[in-house]
Amino acid sequence: MNDMEQSQQLEQVLKKVRLLEQEIGRAVIGQRQVVRDATIALLAGGHVLVEGVPGLGKTLLVRSLAAAVGGVFNRVQFTPDLMPSDISGHIMFDRKSDSFRVRKGPVFCNFLLADEINRAPAKTQSSLLEVMQEQQVTIEGQSFELKLPFLVLATQNPIEQEGTYPLPQAQLDRFLLKVFIRYPSEAEELEMVQQITDASVGDKLDTSAVREVLQPDDILNLQNYTAQLDVDEQIVAYAVRIVRATRDWSGVENGSGPRGSLALLRAARANAVLEGREFVTPDDIKSVAPAVLRHRLKLTADLEIEGYQPDDVLGDILHNVEAPRV
Repeated sequence: MNDMEQSQQLEQVLKKVRLLEQEIGRAVIGQRQVVRDATIALLAGGHVLVEGVPGLGKTLLVRSLAAAVGGVFNRVQFTPDLMPSDISGHIMFDRKSDSFRVRKGPVFCNFLLADEINRAPAKTQSSLLEVMQEQQVTIEGQSFELKLPFLVLATQNPIEQEGTYPLPQAQLDRFLLKVFIRYPSEAEELEMVQQITDASVGDKLDTSAVREVLQPDDILNLQNYTAQLDVDEQIVAYAVRIVRATRDWSGVENGSGPRGSLALLRAARANAVLEGREFVTPDDIKSVAPAVLRHRLKLTADLEIEGYQPDDVLGDILHNVEAPRV
């Protein structure tokens, strides 16, 4: 493929991705960074952990994404009594056919919202995270592959800790990104309230303004294009140096494992596509590093008592690890 053909292909990819973001923005007012992060995860074929107080549009975000792609959306409210079979499905006896049949759970979809994932016990959390990693479900010894694309957006509430089961570090590592959804600005909140209350009864989430602009197969093609984006060896080495720095940085009890390096490059490729480039730069690595690595670090108790956050440490690391000049 010559330079002109590559440029034309990038232009077509960029047009589709920006159209997707634009459609999501019709329903999700503000929260541009969260929409961008969700798009990065979609292009990179990864999952997202979202932390934020209730009522900021997490469900609306996933519903809008599914509507714009023409995919299947499901939502699971995690509770202390939720069982693994409630997510994956189970075998049931069908009286009409006088035989057993498989009843598939809500995980069989393209976009799954796992609401308040930290309210379910570890066994149930693990069942979902295994599905996220393997992209298949085993029910009574029988394996079922999930239909791609498959994106999990899991949420946890940062305020209420009573009755929660914090995700272990090994399970957090399965998420490509951890993002924060914050309160909207005054102008964004005003626009949101006007839009939702205008000639509508109740506060039902409205995604009717979102058009179906892509198909699931289009997303798979975009993911394949993103995965093949050129990455210089110096950029790969830079990503590895950043991740390795987290392991012996002052104030970090546990740093990121090799999966962090892989996630950093996957997300950086997606960021480069969204920026309209056919190659990855150090700025792509820096841009996605906080969302990729913040949930892979465990700070020492002393640092947490002093009020430090993983983003503070990552800022220091990114400032001190020398970036290549490519």
